[in-house]
Amino acid sequence: MPDTDPTRNFVRRVSLLGRRIRRQFDKRAGEHGLTQARALVLLNLDQHGSMSQAELAEAMEVERPTMARLIDAMESCGHVRREMSSRDRRVRTIVVTEEAQGELRALRALSAALRDRVLAGIPEADIEVADRVIRQMIDNIDGAGEGEDGGAGAGEDGEDGGRA
Repeated sequence: MPDTDPTRNFVRRVSLLGRRIRRQFDKRAGEHGLTQARALVLLNLDQHGSMSQAELAEAMEVERPTMARLIDAMESCGHVRREMSSRDRRVRTIVVTEEAQGELRALRALSAALRDRVLAGIPEADIEVADRVIRQMIDNIDGAGEGEDGGAGAGEDGEDGGRA
């Protein structure tokens, strides 16, 4: 008998959607020689301007040492460079290089195409409601106490809840 619990199905579907979007993004970014992590660094820098490694790590929800290794690799490929912050000489900010502008243009285009594909046929009013619901779900998870999973953990079928 099919599971008809709308709350259980909703969370599972949000998780599935997030994984499928990430898979499509990763595949398309890979066509441009970028890993998903490197593509997301470039897109974050494009959206927010130069950022410190700590700010990038927080924005991408990764540990600082992980971000440092990622930036090291991207710097050696010529995609980014570290510059002294004009606000604080102790801080080095990460900026996109001129060399990476072609990849960045391709990433903007593939992100827009993927977003258009995912949202095709959905009225704007429904997107606004879904956005409010998902933001509340994120707030609910972020507000959960340490050690609590807020019910978004593994389902009976082994799905892990993932981030959307």
